[in-house]
Amino acid sequence: MNTALLTTRLRRVPISVMIVCLILTIIVVLAILAPYVAPVDPSKQNLLGRLKPPGFERGGITYWFGTDDLGRDLLSRTLYGAGVSLGVASLSVVVSTLVGVTLGMVAGWFRGSVEIVIMRLVDIMMSIPAILLAVLTVAVLGPGFLKLVLVLGLTRWPRYTRVAYAQTLQVANLPFIKASELAGAGAARILFRHILPNIAGPILIVATAEFGLMILMEAGLSFLGLGIQPPAASWGAIMSVGREYIERAWWIVAFPGACLFLLVFSVNVLGDWLRDQLDPRSRSR
Repeated sequence: MNTALLTTRLRRVPISVMIVCLILTIIVVLAILAPYVAPVDPSKQNLLGRLKPPGFERGGITYWFGTDDLGRDLLSRTLYGAGVSLGVASLSVVVSTLVGVTLGMVAGWFRGSVEIVIMRLVDIMMSIPAILLAVLTVAVLGPGFLKLVLVLGLTRWPRYTRVAYAQTLQVANLPFIKASELAGAGAARILFRHILPNIAGPILIVATAEFGLMILMEAGLSFLGLGIQPPAASWGAIMSVGREYIERAWWIVAFPGACLFLLVFSVNVLGDWLRDQLDPRSRSR
């Protein structure tokens, strides 16, 4: 790609999208490099320095975000919490995408009784509030990183199934799909080699929207004590502790909450832009 063409394409990207991409990049990089950039161990307690405001200095260390109720550095815990939120959200989206898209394509291709069973199961799952289902499932299975990933992934797959089902019904009637079927291609080859690449755009749009929701659900479950357990850092768990001291230690809630807002807001703005780029109807409007 020549420089002029690249410059033209970059000019078409709104400045708001560039800003949120920069924010996302900073958050992801800091989350990955948290063990190297965090000032101190996020689990290290210092009862003599508990509930200290931002800018507090002790032992040659500046606590830029202040300390929590156990004297732990809030900046370090916030950095590590970013990795937890991004990790849970990413893996949960992968799980829900794999399950939902596979079931949706199977229902749209085979039709008949297979379609009825899968789509009625989708209707049942979507009639139950996702957060309520997640709370009940975590309460039964117990908290933990992998369990949280499975719970979130297995409660949000129906939306992918509906989108994949509708898109498969459209693509399945195209001439090149019929030609592949007449040539003797099996169902698995047709679904994953021909149909899946042609429905990837709408699936990507759903995954982007679901990513922000997964971050909020992880924070909500951790806030309720059903997500990541202490001493591991999680934005929701940090804010849950901070609500008890919000009148005299506002920073415990404010900084993780601001990071959570920036992350979800940036993901949603980027998702809206991707939808406009991948959806022809959005581009025409």
